[in-house]
Amino acid sequence: MAEKISEKIQKKKPKKLINMIFSQKTTIILLLALQLIFIFIIFQSFAVHYAYLHIVFSTVAIVLAIYILNSSENPAYKLAWIVPLVIVPIFTVVLYILLKNQFSTRKVRNLYAKKSANTRPFLKTNKQIMSYLHESEPDFYKLANYVDKSGGYPVCGNTEVTYFPLGEDKYKAMLEELQKAQEFIFMEYFIIDDGEMWREIVKILLEKAKAGVEVRLLYDGMGSQFTLPFRYKKKLTDQGVKCLVFNPFRPMLSTIQNNRDHRKILVIDGNVAFNGGVNIADEYINRKERFGHWKDTAVMLKGDGVWNFTMMFLQMWEVISGDKTEYNMYRPTVKNVVNNGYVIPYGDSPLDDENVGELVYMGMINNAKDYIYISTPYLIPDNEMLTVLGYAAKSGVDVRIITPEIPDKWYVSVITRSFYRDLETLGVKVYEYKGGFNHAKMFLSDDKSAVVGTINLDYRSLYLHFECATYMYKTSCIKDIKADFDDMFENRCHRITHDDINNRSFWSRFMSVILRTIAPLL
Repeated sequence: MAEKISEKIQKKKPKKLINMIFSQKTTIILLLALQLIFIFIIFQSFAVHYAYLHIVFSTVAIVLAIYILNSSENPAYKLAWIVPLVIVPIFTVVLYILLKNQFSTRKVRNLYAKKSANTRPFLKTNKQIMSYLHESEPDFYKLANYVDKSGGYPVCGNTEVTYFPLGEDKYKAMLEELQKAQEFIFMEYFIIDDGEMWREIVKILLEKAKAGVEVRLLYDGMGSQFTLPFRYKKKLTDQGVKCLVFNPFRPMLSTIQNNRDHRKILVIDGNVAFNGGVNIADEYINRKERFGHWKDTAVMLKGDGVWNFTMMFLQMWEVISGDKTEYNMYRPTVKNVVNNGYVIPYGDSPLDDENVGELVYMGMINNAKDYIYISTPYLIPDNEMLTVLGYAAKSGVDVRIITPEIPDKWYVSVITRSFYRDLETLGVKVYEYKGGFNHAKMFLSDDKSAVVGTINLDYRSLYLHFECATYMYKTSCIKDIKADFDDMFENRCHRITHDDINNRSFWSRFMSVILRTIAPLL
């Protein structure tokens, strides 16, 4: 019997290997690698045989470096390009010009800018709320005013917020609310994995679509590239679900491939919305173990604040589809929600000149008087973020950051841990989530302000991805977020010590020196 089982296992191994070699994922990676190798070989061989070309490209590299230095890009991005310009000028010049001058990127940028401008009248500022905040809450007023004017998302009252400390808690409430849907369901997610979690959700979606509920699904082309069956969009469309794929991933070198839809939004009937770090995959609700215990968080909104997420979804839907929507059809209809503090559901786009996600975080840090607690799976702060964290810590604010003990990406972990010494020097306390992967993206300050959403503390989230989050001010769920942080600090995390930092392996130190230089491009 044992011999037969062994034979079956041996037969499966070659089949699994063959499937992996000829998979769509492997094909795309190989095609991208071949493009890079082709560009490198062609232009390097030209330089070897034609010395004057080397001089020309070296001169162009110098001019390009000066141009990059004087651009408005983040200093870390400038360094990430200038270093390879010095080392391999010919290859980098060609790659930079190829990536920075593409019609597809300009087209999407223009479409998104136009759509944001056209929908702005539907996201009106509540002057009564702003007048009250101006008089009684000046710090929060300034932040709310910034998000409204720069991001286009107004502050809302009349909104109830529920906090979920784990993905499985959010999932349970999500299923309950989906079952109640009468008019429409909007879903926008970075990752949808065809596992138990999704199968339970899609069963409800198909039932609702059959019953006449409008169901729209939007997922990212990269995030779900290898987790859904081939031509899955058509399969759902044929069953009554309106489905779109954001920026389908193609094996072509293009800057637009960097701009992913990292948002997680669910809107039901315009009256209920979910937001947070939880994607649609079994590990997020701990039905499948990946990287130990998976810690993630989310919030549920009921009331006026849902409208910001509804418009955020429709903006993205129309940019992709080209459709036009009668927005007022999807407004909230429930008006008897208890006024429970204030919320600002907001989005951040990589296609404008506003780093809303980072500046909201910086605003919270600068306004903190007693403490600022941060949870993030990826900690790759730029110089500006390090500066404000250091200022807060040195001015007497208790600054704490939680990162994962078990990472999902080794290279990100190497870079993250390389910042521990910098943070320790600044007076920031760093903790790691024991025995698992902390995917929660949260800020909490002074028992009155909190953010839960999709925005990590790394370059991709802050500069390259479409993101969203919920800012809460004096909502009753703040106490639940504080209790969750306290529980993590006391029972689920260990604080990184000076000895931990000094005991990093030589390999980790060596790799961090290299990877930190190109961190903005990873």
